[in-house]
Amino acid sequence: MSFLEKPAPGRLLLDDTVPLTAVIEASQNLQSHTEYIVRVQRGVSSENSCVNSSLYIFLSLQVCGISLPLPPKKLIGNMDREFIAERQRGLQAFLDSITQHPLLSCSLTVKKFLDPNNYSANYTEIALQQVSMFFRSDLKWEVLEPLKDIGWRIRKKYFLIKNKEQPKEMYLLSWVDLGPDKFLSDKDLQSAMKLLTSLSTPYLCPLLFSSTSESSALLIRPFTEKGSLRDHICKVKPRESYLKKYCNPKKSQGLELQHIKLYGRQILEGLKLLHDGGLFYGHLHASNIIVDDGVCRLMDVENGMLGVPSALRPAFTQLRKINTTESIDIFCFGHLLYEMTYGRPPDSVPVDQYADVPYTAVASVLQSILSSEACKSGMPTVLELIKTPLFSDVQLQHSEKLQIKVPSRLKEALKSAKESLEKRLQEEQRLHQHRRLTRAQSHHGSEEERKRRKILARKVESLYLSSGSGASSPPTCPSSPTPPSTTGRPVCLSVCLSVCLSVCPPICLSMCPPICLSVCPSSHLSVCLPLCLSVFPSIYLSVCVCLSVFPSLCLSVCLSVCLSVCLSLCLGKYWTDCAAPSCGENLQGLWCAVSAR
Repeated sequence: MSFLEKPAPGRLLLDDTVPLTAVIEASQNLQSHTEYIVRVQRGVSSENSCVNSSLYIFLSLQVCGISLPLPPKKLIGNMDREFIAERQRGLQAFLDSITQHPLLSCSLTVKKFLDPNNYSANYTEIALQQVSMFFRSDLKWEVLEPLKDIGWRIRKKYFLIKNKEQPKEMYLLSWVDLGPDKFLSDKDLQSAMKLLTSLSTPYLCPLLFSSTSESSALLIRPFTEKGSLRDHICKVKPRESYLKKYCNPKKSQGLELQHIKLYGRQILEGLKLLHDGGLFYGHLHASNIIVDDGVCRLMDVENGMLGVPSALRPAFTQLRKINTTESIDIFCFGHLLYEMTYGRPPDSVPVDQYADVPYTAVASVLQSILSSEACKSGMPTVLELIKTPLFSDVQLQHSEKLQIKVPSRLKEALKSAKESLEKRLQEEQRLHQHRRLTRAQSHHGSEEERKRRKILARKVESLYLSSGSGASSPPTCPSSPTPPSTTGRPVCLSVCLSVCLSVCPPICLSMCPPICLSVCPSSHLSVCLPLCLSVFPSIYLSVCVCLSVFPSLCLSVCLSVCLSVCLSLCLGKYWTDCAAPSCGENLQGLWCAVSAR
C-alpha cells in the first residue's frame, strides 16, 4: 500500500501477528520432481487456502543460525512412494518448527511463501518511494543508507539519514503501514502525533518529526549507535538483521540486579506517565527500549495510535484476563523483566517454574505477572509494581512529577479508540476459546479417538478378568451403611474412573463434574485443570464440600452417568442396582458384590 494511497472501501487491514499454520495435505509428481499441496490457515479462522511448492524457499532462513529439521533428498529413488511419504512427514515437521517459532514465523520469507496473496508487495520499494517523495519536499534531509531487516515488522522499514545543516548528527527514519487497530480519525491521529513530537520527558524517546496519511506514517527520531536494550543483552551489532541477531544469540546474558532494579523502575515510570495521560502503548519489549546515559527510554510510543498490533498479541489473546491496554503493558513488562533477568524471553506463558533464579525479589515480581494464577486472576497495576521491594527503593535522577497535558478533545478521542481496541481484543479472545472447545469436541468424536477408546476398553476388560480370577470366596459385607474407606475400593471402580478421565475428560467433566473434578486434577492435571477452572469454576471450588457431605450420592451419579461406556464391563449384572434411585443407600453393598465377583 503506497504512502498516499487510500485503502479500498471495506478492505480490512491485515494483522501480521496472527499466526499461520500449514499442513501438507498431498503430493504430486511433476516431470522429475515432487510438489506438495499445503493447506494454510490464518489464526482461528475457518478460512484456508492451498498453495503448491517445493519448499526450497525456506533455505533463505539459514541465516538465523538455528538448526532447522529439513529432511534429506535422494538422487536415486526420489520418486518412490515410501520415500515421498517419509519426506512429506519430515517436511511437515520442518513447517511446524518454522510456523511455531516466534521470530521465524513473522519473517517476510515465511509469510510470503505461505500467504503470497497478502504478502506479494515489495515493502522496501514502497518505503523508498515514499521517503524519496518526502525528501523532495524537504531538501535538508539526506539518506545515508537503508537499515535492512533490523526490525521484525514486515510493513515497517528503517533508514539512516542526516540533516545537511548538522552533518555530524545521524537520525533514524521509519516508514510504517497503519494497522488494523487504528481507531483514531485522521484528524485526531495528526493531533496525537503532534502531541508526541512536542513531548520532552526523560523516559520517552523524543520524536522529532511525524507525517501521517490515510494509509501510512513517516517518523524521524535520534539514532542511537549503541542500539536497543535487546542488542545490549544479546551483545550483537545493532545494524545486523534481526534474524541473525536474536534467533540464536551466542553471548546473551542477563543484567546485574542493580541494573534490573534501575531500568525496571524507569520503564515503570514511563508507563505510568503514559497511562496517567490517557495514552495507550502495548508495544513494550527490549527492542523498543534504548539506554541513554543510564536512563531507559521507551520507543515507538506512537505504535498504538497507528493501529500496529503488539508483538505479544498471539500470547495474550489466549489469556482472557489480559483484556485492557494497561494489563497488556504489565504483561509485556513481565516478559521484559524475564529477559533482563535471564538474557532471553520466556519460551511460553504462563511461567510457574524459574530455574536457577538469581534474585528472589525479581522472581516474586515475575510470579505476580507471568504465573498461571496471575494470568487467570489478573495483572497488578503499574503503581503496585513500583511499590514492590524490588523497585520501591530505587533512587531516580528525575524526581520531579512528570505529566503529559492532553487536550480534552484528543483525550476523548483516545479514550474511544482505546475502548474499541479492547473490544476487538476481547472478541478475538472469545473466538479463541470457542475454537479450543470445538477442536476438543472434534477430536473426541474422531474415528482415531474412537478406535483408541475401544482398545482401552478391551484392556480394561482384560485387566478386570485377570484381577477377578484370583477371588476365592466372597468377603463378608458389614451391616453398617457407612461406605468403606478409599483404600478398600475394588479394582473395578478405580479402573473405571481412570479410563473415564483419560479417554474422555471433557465429557466426564460436563456430565458429572463433582466426582470428575475431584479425581481429575490429581490424576490428569495437564488435561483437566484448564477445563476445571474455565468451564466449572464454581463447581470446582465446591466439590470438596460435595464429596465430604454427600460422598455416596456423588459416586453414584458418576457411576450411573459418567461411566456408562465401561461400567457394564466391570459391574455386569449389578448395573441395574446401581442405576436405581437407591444406589446411594446401597453403594456399599454394591462394592461388596463387585469384590465378590
